[in-house]
Amino acid sequence: MSTVEEIENAIENLKEDEFLRLAKWLEAKVAAAWDRRMSQDSKGGKLDFLFDEAGNDKTAGELKPWPATQ
Repeated sequence: MSTVEEIENAIENLKEDEFLRLAKWLEAKVAAAWDRRMSQDSKGGKLDFLFDEAGNDKTAGELKPWPATQ
């Protein structure tokens, strides 16, 4: 049995309050990993195309406010 399978089995046996505590902890870990990845991608220029696209839309008069207003 792999470590992941052991963890999955342990999770299945958690009480609801323990499960919810674990879920909240995992959510925070996932959010932190996302933030790190976005920061790395931004510093590495991988998101520059978004700025270029927005600049082109602005020049063409097609840039829309965000969040969209009603």
